[in-house]
Amino acid sequence: MQIFIFSFFLFYVVLLFVITGITSRKADNQTYFTGNRKSPWFVVAYGMIGSSLSGVTFMSVPGDVYTTQFTYLGVVLGYILGYVVIGTILLPLYYKSGVTSIYEYLGSRIGNEAHKTGSVLFFVSRLLGSALRMYLVIFVLQVFVFDGWHIPIWLTAIVMIAIILLYTFRGGLKTVVWTDMLQTTFLIGALLVTIIVIMKDMGGSFSGLWQAMSDVGKDGTDCRTIVNTDWRNNSYFLKQIIGGMFITIAMTGLDQDMMQKNLSCKTLRDSQRNMFSFTLILVVVNVLFLLLGGMLLVFAKRNGIDVASMPTDRIYPEIAFKYLGKFGALVFVFGLISAGFSSADGTFTALTTTVCYDILGIEKRFPSAQAQTRVRRLVHLAISMLFLIVIIVVANHHNDALIRIIFTVASYTYGPLLGLFVFGIFTHREIPASRRFLIPLIAVLIPTLCYIVSSHSVEWLNGYKFGYELLIVNGLLVFFTLLAISRPQPSAVSEESVSH
Repeated sequence: MQIFIFSFFLFYVVLLFVITGITSRKADNQTYFTGNRKSPWFVVAYGMIGSSLSGVTFMSVPGDVYTTQFTYLGVVLGYILGYVVIGTILLPLYYKSGVTSIYEYLGSRIGNEAHKTGSVLFFVSRLLGSALRMYLVIFVLQVFVFDGWHIPIWLTAIVMIAIILLYTFRGGLKTVVWTDMLQTTFLIGALLVTIIVIMKDMGGSFSGLWQAMSDVGKDGTDCRTIVNTDWRNNSYFLKQIIGGMFITIAMTGLDQDMMQKNLSCKTLRDSQRNMFSFTLILVVVNVLFLLLGGMLLVFAKRNGIDVASMPTDRIYPEIAFKYLGKFGALVFVFGLISAGFSSADGTFTALTTTVCYDILGIEKRFPSAQAQTRVRRLVHLAISMLFLIVIIVVANHHNDALIRIIFTVASYTYGPLLGLFVFGIFTHREIPASRRFLIPLIAVLIPTLCYIVSSHSVEWLNGYKFGYELLIVNGLLVFFTLLAISRPQPSAVSEESVSH
């Protein structure tokens, strides 16, 4: 099976580099950072599906159906609300500001300290989060494929990162937009084909499988349950909807990786078309992932597979590799690799953009195009090395506790970003220069406080468990703290005096 999978993997890599060759012709710095702002909106919309659904999502959404049923649909409904906010508030703001990095807005509105804090928060969260997601993809491939060839995981990691480095190195964002289209096709194709293979294997109709989902959840629960009414549970439906909305606003609308693709569209109107089309496709794809999760549980029950004894993230790969034959395993591998690559390639470009524009100030410090290109390539190479180092460190100290810690750190950093942007957009106040040194301190202390409260919420808050809504609490605390150290802008004070 390994040779079979490896042959198709080589074919896949060749396709990536064919697209790279076409898109990187006559590439310059603007091609790398903005795609020359000529990306077709429908290509961006379709390709962003792969960027949004990492390899972790590819495995965890179907697997989590076992423990949380279909309650994830609440999060998906929240996504819709979040994308409406992004399309109607944030995208117009970014286009009006003419930014390349979205954190440039924080600099012009609040000050250089906010600019640097926002970019560093993004850098840390994206580097750790994306590297860990890529590691989990590599880990699954290692367990089910490369261990059979006695290939060490560090070599697998080097090969994977080298491939991403090479196909993003010249064309940057323009290449990523088009390669993501290919990878989204493989990802959605893997999802649909797996559903068809399972239905065919069990010889049943969809309606029969739907009925069979009624008792295959944990402890015999109905995995089709959508609404959880226990307000203390982290799957409570209102928490899911509100949390999903703010996760989307923070982790898409305030994320350079995701926004950089949107800002590569020709006009604001095209970017908004992209955002709303992408939302519709994403909802459909997530519903299909949940249906796949239910089908996998029905398949496991009928074939005597003990899913209760394995981590939920292992349910999909375990069934794909051991029970769906060579074709099923191949389909899973390509879906997983596509999800991993499409998540990581945009991260390379976005992190490079953040370092070049937000930290180094590339256009001011390096006036010539040749110098900018040289710096950009060195930064891109350094990002890939950091990415690889994180993966290898995690691989050498792999345990669930470490993985949870890294994911926690990455997720908590979006709270301060949310607070900073809300303060900048919705208030007419400024932070005096003498107090701006507090901004990075606030960005560290508030998430730390939120982590402590979340860790003890069950005993401190009558059994309450924080879910996605912790991001909102984090952001609000940052916002109100910024409000406390701010003062009215001089123009706002003058207007108020005139009105009286």
